[in-house]
Amino acid sequence: MQQKDSMTKIKNIFLTGAPSSGKTTVIRKVIAGLDVPANGFYTEEVRASGTRTGFLMKTLDGRSGYLAHQDIASDFHIRRYGVSIENIDTIAVPSITPAGRNIIVLDEIGKMECFSEVFKTAARAALDSPNIVVGTITFGGDSFIRSLKERPDMEVIEVTPENRDDLPGILLRKIAEIEQFRG
Repeated sequence: MQQKDSMTKIKNIFLTGAPSSGKTTVIRKVIAGLDVPANGFYTEEVRASGTRTGFLMKTLDGRSGYLAHQDIASDFHIRRYGVSIENIDTIAVPSITPAGRNIIVLDEIGKMECFSEVFKTAARAALDSPNIVVGTITFGGDSFIRSLKERPDMEVIEVTPENRDDLPGILLRKIAEIEQFRG
């Protein structure tokens, strides 16, 4: 966990870690445990015959679409996956727009999502809002991603096999503490 200046109020809590470390599983358990309104999205792997073929974005209000898939023709690729900028801009971006005092779920800020300048602007607007933002952020990253991790209002926690089962409860307690402080 990163240490922040004691005068800074943490309100953005993000998980990082190696691929398949359990980041999204933790986020889904946090979503299930929330007792306050939330909006946003999470991602899921798509598999066919045991092989990963892509990634699906699912919003908390029931919309979904491919973030990336091996069959998507795109100017933007990560390995064999074509990235759908259109789906990022029309599904992910509206879902992370601050609404009332909702918790914003942002899974994930990663290389694929950051091909979209609209997404990067929306992610920064969510983090700048008074809303609590809970999400995942890629391990490593470019200058944009590193700048987000260095924000004084952000805590980044690495998911490991040793802590991943405890993290949903830890995050829910942190959210409750921030909510209580906000009044």
